[in-house]
Amino acid sequence: MKDVLFVFLVITFAISSSAWSQYYEEQGSTQILDEVVVSGRIAESYRNLSKSIQVISSAEIAQSGAIHLVDFLQRIVGLDVRRRGVGPTQADLNLRGGSFDQTLLLIDGIALEDAQTGHHLSNFFPPIALIERIEIVRGSAARIFGQNAFSGAINIITKTSVESTLQVQLNGGSFETTGAEIVTGHQTAKTRLLAQASSLGSAGYRYNTDFTQRQYLVSLSQGSVENALRVLGFFSPRKFGANGFYASPSAVDQYEETQASLIAITKRITQNNTRITPRIYWRRGQDMYEYIRDRPDIYRNMHITHKVGAAVDVGHDSSIGTSGFGVDVSRSSIQSNNLGERSRDIVNLFAEQLISLGDGVLDVTPGLVYTYVSNFGSNVFPGVEIGAPLGTAYRTYINWGTTFRVPTFTDLYYADPTTLGNENLVAESATSLEWGFRYAQQNISASAAVFTRKSTNLIDYVKEKEAEKFQAQNIQELQTSGVELSVDRFSDSSQTFTVGYGLSYTYIAQRLSEEAAVFSRYSIDNDLKHQLIVRMNATMSTKRIADFNLRYIERASGRTYTILDAHLSQQLGNFRLQASLNNLLNQAYWETSLISMPGRNVSFSLGYSL
Repeated sequence: MKDVLFVFLVITFAISSSAWSQYYEEQGSTQILDEVVVSGRIAESYRNLSKSIQVISSAEIAQSGAIHLVDFLQRIVGLDVRRRGVGPTQADLNLRGGSFDQTLLLIDGIALEDAQTGHHLSNFFPPIALIERIEIVRGSAARIFGQNAFSGAINIITKTSVESTLQVQLNGGSFETTGAEIVTGHQTAKTRLLAQASSLGSAGYRYNTDFTQRQYLVSLSQGSVENALRVLGFFSPRKFGANGFYASPSAVDQYEETQASLIAITKRITQNNTRITPRIYWRRGQDMYEYIRDRPDIYRNMHITHKVGAAVDVGHDSSIGTSGFGVDVSRSSIQSNNLGERSRDIVNLFAEQLISLGDGVLDVTPGLVYTYVSNFGSNVFPGVEIGAPLGTAYRTYINWGTTFRVPTFTDLYYADPTTLGNENLVAESATSLEWGFRYAQQNISASAAVFTRKSTNLIDYVKEKEAEKFQAQNIQELQTSGVELSVDRFSDSSQTFTVGYGLSYTYIAQRLSEEAAVFSRYSIDNDLKHQLIVRMNATMSTKRIADFNLRYIERASGRTYTILDAHLSQQLGNFRLQASLNNLLNQAYWETSLISMPGRNVSFSLGYSL
């Protein structure tokens, strides 16, 4: 691995190009991310943030050549994406050593936690073609987003318009993968309409790993950007072979079907120094699982979850700074042949205040969230961020916060021949501390963060004897500490040929307060220990793009693997031809549940824009 990494680094520093170059060219300037305003009750530019947050542009995602967002997120520092298959089958999102239930997913600021299980969060990923940007908040974020933002949150902002009136893309590749997507848009001075439909399928890279996915999205926005009324509708059904997904590796005939639906209505109101954003939403998830494919009589689970809610966010600028307030009221429910019919009501009340001291020498942002969960009572979770600009290019900050996660209905009530829930579980909680540093100039940016999190009442499925059932228990205190480093070298987008590079590194150490159980379903042995990501991109006259990405992973158990992907893109008039070469080193590896991932494979796409 060391020889491979050395060669790749030499190539990277010799002929690499900025991953942002196309983004700059599309913006018509060399604007960098410190000027991007991050969404929230207190809308702040990236330069002024006092927490670890990464903003990813739509152009960067497009440059990667990824067909599905899961594949792109593999290259994000501090984010451990553990797949049980490829493409849109199933993937767990784990930020900073947290579990798949401790990372919160939001679409346009709407929290989409799953009352059944966090395994299904990626079902709600919108199509790549309609993603405006992604905001990844690392560290405890309960005071900003509420419960389940335990180790971080991923907020995906969708587009309200596209430049092309018609986009068509055809996909193909290894494992008999085929797909097609169509996006159309229409806009006037006050109205913006988007519609998308796609289908993607594969015969699978091994026995019973075939999949099909369809996605449909409609967005209607009326009025000016500052005072827009928006309606968003999204629906994505999936069917896939689930070879070894949940049971032992010998259970190769498992099968699953899921549905993800979201309807949201949002209104923006801007008056002088006040911004008000009310929204109502309905999130629906459906999951059907068969232990033996096409044999529901042997064992079959069926779950339907709903989250219906209303929220209002308010931001106000005054002489003392910016104030943020919010309320989010929702009901989550489930209908299940295994878990029964359950529901819970959740109320989140948010308050935060940005205060600038000493004529901008120091800024302080205290805040808290009051949360009521009908079957777990009420709690207050405070936090504070302190930041100091060091000239025009540097910034240092420190933040402290508390966070929590309530058990899912699966944690509480699930029962099958191998697993038992536990109705007596209590909520997980944690306290976190982070120090960070950020540097941003016209052609280079760098960041560093050191963090620690002490978690209590963590939920795991454990047993002491192999013949026993796994049972959910609050058994552990866990100390998580780590370091994140990142640097990107930008280039002048006015040049015909642009070169640059990016490098990111994460180190995570986790220590249990007591000896782990003999058998643990979510053992920390599979958590990240070292994660090194090297990115390279070359752009020639904006018509030809080459993108390379290398990932070195070491798990807590000592298991290591190195993945090298490449993407080539050529623009020919209104057509764009793309090719992706994945796992070029043909590594044998697995990310979770001992499920082997595919070896060397390729994918192609042909796109047309009008």
